[in-house]
Amino acid sequence: MRKYLAGHAMALAAFLIFTPGLRAQMAPNTAAKDKPIPIEKVARTADGVPDFSGVWEGHMPPSARKYAGYSFTGDIPAMTPYGKALYEKTKPSWGPRAVDDSTDMVNPTTGNEIGCFPTGIPRIYTHPFPMEILQVPGRVVQLFEFNHFVRQLYITGSHEHAKDLDPTWMGDSVAWWEGDTLVVDSIGFNDKTWLDRAALPHSDQLHVIEHISRPNHKTLVVHITVDDPKTYLHTWEGERIYELEPDWKLTEMICEDNITFNNLKKAGKEQ
Repeated sequence: MRKYLAGHAMALAAFLIFTPGLRAQMAPNTAAKDKPIPIEKVARTADGVPDFSGVWEGHMPPSARKYAGYSFTGDIPAMTPYGKALYEKTKPSWGPRAVDDSTDMVNPTTGNEIGCFPTGIPRIYTHPFPMEILQVPGRVVQLFEFNHFVRQLYITGSHEHAKDLDPTWMGDSVAWWEGDTLVVDSIGFNDKTWLDRAALPHSDQLHVIEHISRPNHKTLVVHITVDDPKTYLHTWEGERIYELEPDWKLTEMICEDNITFNNLKKAGKEQ
């Protein structure tokens, strides 16, 4: 049984208490127990790029724990009037502004929302479930245990997005290698998701840039830049650090099961 779960009940509860993982302008974790392995010694694919394949568990660095597990950053990024108006209308189910009638479309715990909608990017990285990365020539595939979301990162050599994109939950992503770092550029989001559990909003102008690197065999770093000039006055950054779990396999996680559990709990009928 994985060390972050202790039985079925805790597995369900884990969905309700998301682990934070992104913190603004946080330096990579260099205090690893083992001495970092030079990038040259990290496994590489047949085409010579670093091999990110494996199951990865997200960790929150000690320096981020004071933010109590609900946000990318300890500070609220400076917002435009449009962004402030959006933010004031949100009703998160976690954090200092949490309310019982939450309007979080991902967290199916409170209010009249159905829940279980896609998280969007970058919020998917904050959920306390592992992800697996598969690598084939020209493509990096992210398999998220959380509700089995799949993200395809195609590496075509072009940095251009398709024209006339329809807005989607997870956005349109193009990717390329810069040395040993995978750069992922994503646009084309709808405006229905939040950037974190604390209900930081965004518009359909959201632009997310990820720099994914493997500084040593055991560690994967996902550095994120959020750019949304309609909602925020400045770009802001966060980071998620993952640890390789070579003996793990992704398991079934069905969001709707958590709705049933929560409804029973509210009714006092939980088993």
